Amino acid sequence: MSIDIDTARKVAHLARIKVAEEDLPKLAGQLSGILTFMEQLNEVDVEGIEPMTSVTPMRLKRRTDVVTDGGYPEKILSNAPDAREGFFAVPKVVE
Repeated sequence: MSIDIDTARKVAHLARIKVAEEDLPKLAGQLSGILTFMEQLNEVDVEGIEPMTSVTPMRLKRRTDVVTDGGYPEKILSNAPDAREGFFAVPKVVE
């Protein structure tokens, strides 16, 4: 499929891309190249091939959901500019 200059202009307008008039032939050629490649992909026989969710066939590591750290709120609150009654104190933002 070949893209003409008018179509390239329309695509640039729809994509909100400012393209100079002298660059439109180059853009049309690049868009035509992309469509040609997509047409080549349609020729590939994918019958019986499972869709992939990743390019590497690996599963994500899983772990049990347990607390592995904590139990020292005093140390954490010592870094806060203002802490009251065991909590971070922040300025009120809603009146």
